[in-house]
Amino acid sequence: MKRLAVIVPAHNEESLLPACLRALRACPSPVPAELIVVADACTDGTAAAARTAGAHVLTTNARNVGAARAAGAAYAMRAGTDGLWLATTDADSRVPRRWLNWQLTHARAGADLLLGTVRVDDWGRWPETLRTVYETAYGRATQPHVHGANLGFAATTYAETGGFPPVPVNEDRELIARFQAAGAHIATDPACPVTTSARPIARAPHGFSAHLATLAAGLQPT
Repeated sequence: MKRLAVIVPAHNEESLLPACLRALRACPSPVPAELIVVADACTDGTAAAARTAGAHVLTTNARNVGAARAAGAAYAMRAGTDGLWLATTDADSRVPRRWLNWQLTHARAGADLLLGTVRVDDWGRWPETLRTVYETAYGRATQPHVHGANLGFAATTYAETGGFPPVPVNEDRELIARFQAAGAHIATDPACPVTTSARPIARAPHGFSAHLATLAAGLQPT
């Protein structure tokens, strides 16, 4: 891989996006890397915050995370797909310093797609027992974890399989299904988790916050 692009979809994320972009900027990269923020249906200062951080900024009005990620990928591939690795994270998340090197290590080892894990930064707004319930279930999962906040893939394979579908939820799972159908090499590695928000009010419907809310509801006495 000779080039790398990181795509961050964002809907009204002016408060959390700067920390996300600082973490990305702190990642060393052995190849030229660009940072792309897709400000989707924003009514706040998300785009301005992204420009201040030096990111390429696209604006869309789809209010659709699948379409936003796809727009970012299309922009990243504007000069072609050869030698290009695409990575995605979320505006409420912070990647570790070695994240880009970790992505490229898997890419150079032959991965077409890389699945990473996440960890929660703050459980303070949830019931005290939720963290134990969540982390126990997370650790016992028999299927690979899928998070748009910690995902990477070869641009050539992405283009060949049709890319992210324009869906408001599970766009990452749909992408993986397309890679699987194409017989792509999918790598999973929990060794480089991305720190993500546990905020109760979600930006994406049926996303991570909704999952936590469902778990929390199960803890309430009936």
